[in-house]
Amino acid sequence: MLKIYHNPRCSKSRAALAYLEEKGLKPEIRLYLKEPYTVEEMEDVLKRMNKEPQEIVRTHEKLYKTDYKDKIFNHDEWIKILLESPELIQRPIVVSNHKAIFAVPAEEMDSIL
Repeated sequence: MLKIYHNPRCSKSRAALAYLEEKGLKPEIRLYLKEPYTVEEMEDVLKRMNKEPQEIVRTHEKLYKTDYKDKIFNHDEWIKILLESPELIQRPIVVSNHKAIFAVPAEEMDSIL
């Protein structure tokens, strides 16, 4: 299994997908802004990344700065925030059978391919 949580408007996400395709790989492409993560998927990805939800937040986004910066939320609250505002999730995230990573730069994926 190989899946990319992809945003086609993001140059880093496009680069990661192109990198996989150049290697002859055909990942499942999940347009997570149109088809958001489920709670179970988010928990699984976090577990595979060995990260907490606040560690995958795009802290330079305006929404983060206006609504969440300098506030404390627990694990479940962060999950809810990320599911309600998927634009706050770092991208691209690539998931293999046992691990998930941020694919920036795209060559980072070599560690899980």
